[in-house]
Amino acid sequence: MFDDWTSRAQLCDDLHETVRIAMVGKYTGLSDAYLSVIKALLHASVFCHRKLVVDWVPASDLEDPAAKETPDAYRAAWKLLEGADGILVPGGFGDRGVQGKILAAKYARENNVPFLGICLGMQIAVIEFARSVMNLHDANSTEFDPETRNPCIIFMPEGSKTHMGGTMRLGSRRTYFHVKNCKSAKLYDSVNYVDERHRHRYEVNPDMVPKLESAGLSFVGKDESGRRMEILELPTHPFFVGVQFHPEYKSRPGKPSALFLGLIKASCGLLDASLQSPVPLRQGNITSNGKHITSNGRSIVTNGNGIMSNFGDVTSNGNGITGNGIMSNGNGISSNGGDITSNGNGITGNDHIMSNGNGISSNGNPKQKPYANGSTKNRLNGTYHPNGNGVHV
Repeated sequence: MFDDWTSRAQLCDDLHETVRIAMVGKYTGLSDAYLSVIKALLHASVFCHRKLVVDWVPASDLEDPAAKETPDAYRAAWKLLEGADGILVPGGFGDRGVQGKILAAKYARENNVPFLGICLGMQIAVIEFARSVMNLHDANSTEFDPETRNPCIIFMPEGSKTHMGGTMRLGSRRTYFHVKNCKSAKLYDSVNYVDERHRHRYEVNPDMVPKLESAGLSFVGKDESGRRMEILELPTHPFFVGVQFHPEYKSRPGKPSALFLGLIKASCGLLDASLQSPVPLRQGNITSNGKHITSNGRSIVTNGNGIMSNFGDVTSNGNGITGNGIMSNGNGISSNGGDITSNGNGITGNDHIMSNGNGISSNGNPKQKPYANGSTKNRLNGTYHPNGNGVHV
């Protein structure tokens, strides 16, 4: 674990090539307001071996009134937006700065700039698309205009408009992919569904979805009912993704959020190659001889070859390791769980194994524990440290 963090810190120090992300928000004067988003961007950028540069863009400075009232701020905001490699619009509430966020989404869509909209960021992307592409100029959210004739975003039916306490849709919810060959599904390693955390009161109006999709927007992820839109994409765009949930809440160092990773890779020009690769996108590039290795979210330090891991931290001086949480000086180790420490070969197991021998196999904590000579002993509270072969621990 210490070596893992040392390797990651060294990698951060060695990063020189930058990726610039414009953060278009309401509270840009206080970076802690979007701390989880910033950390998720950092996790993804380090994973891609890029130094993250965040350009804070106050959404209200992008709006037309700012051109007259604060022209310097207006020009500075647009300069930052136009110079960014990617654009992110995070979640939020209230109508201040909403028009600026809509303009940011429009700029990203029209200029093929990678875009990720989160929660409100997804909702303003829908509004912008309805206004600009479908010519529904009064399209809006009922949060901002309750009388709009084209309500793209509506209050969730299970919520109360008069009692705000306890009316939010909160916590982990399941999203099912309805389009398998989309960027988002591939970024999540082509799973059928994902569980992500939510915090919202408004949602895409399901009655408008057929019209939006006919115009070219694709809702690739939905809830279990199929009526609540969770993930949108613009198929003709290099990377234009909006999500109702908050993927930043599950991002970790060495295991970046799939969608943040997609934004960073697209911003670096790396996404297309990644999507065509048979290797899981969060497994990363595996190298050896002391170089930094990332494998599906964790860092690996090794002096050997052929290491594959889906979850754990791997430290090895040997070859051919597959599994979770393995430390080994030998070869041919395979595990689906637990911690394995071995100086030998051919170890397979799901439990904690310590061995100086070969051919050890385990699926957990069996009641009978054979010794190397074939005899057995009822499981007690002791620990078995065999020095022979053929031991079932």
